[in-house]
Amino acid sequence: MNRSEPIVRRKLSDEVFARLKRLITSGELQPGDDMPSERELMERFEVGRPAIREAMQALSNMGLVAISHGERAKVLQLTAKSIIKQVDGAAKIILSSSRDTLEHLKTARIFFERGMVREAAERAKSEDVQLLKATVAEQRAARGDSEAFISADMKFHTQIASISGNPIYVAISEATLGWLKEYHTEMLIWTGKEKYTLTEHEEIIDRIEHGDADGAEKAMIKHLERSRALYVMNSEK
Repeated sequence: MNRSEPIVRRKLSDEVFARLKRLITSGELQPGDDMPSERELMERFEVGRPAIREAMQALSNMGLVAISHGERAKVLQLTAKSIIKQVDGAAKIILSSSRDTLEHLKTARIFFERGMVREAAERAKSEDVQLLKATVAEQRAARGDSEAFISADMKFHTQIASISGNPIYVAISEATLGWLKEYHTEMLIWTGKEKYTLTEHEEIIDRIEHGDADGAEKAMIKHLERSRALYVMNSEK
């Protein structure tokens, strides 16, 4: 072979990170366990404090450990929600700088929600329907309060996702709604806009309660297609 393939020496912190991650992924350290102290790790790996701290920060950035000032870092339980949360900051930056990306997100939301509401119609129990009705009642009581109204709106859609029993659906729903909230205009609170949202939510619940997957999907598409205009770039507000 003529091609040069140099071996790049890894930073000490990268090697420490790899070893600590192995302790977690192998199960030697379980969710809820304390990580070894900095001094223990320095002695074990024969490296300085900066390498340990860099490695621990990298583990924290991945959602593998929680770092608290003055306390031992703790191993976290990896979930779909915690994994998706790792891209939260980057997603908001991309969305804030690209109108196309925001439009793609709106379209992706419709794609996911139409599937999730179909599953909700096929799986929903009476208690699930009652929870949705309670959330719409909460939303109705919040008319005129944009923060509370939008919060109840997000709760409604996340509850639909949770009926599936699939935590990935819930994580995707929460992340998508959180990103879109950054671009929600005050148009929602104009007279009459709240009424449309509440009526559409009630129609969705009715279709879910009757086990009508096709009807629930149509009602959800109608709702989201109307409301997609409420999310715009900050520069357009």
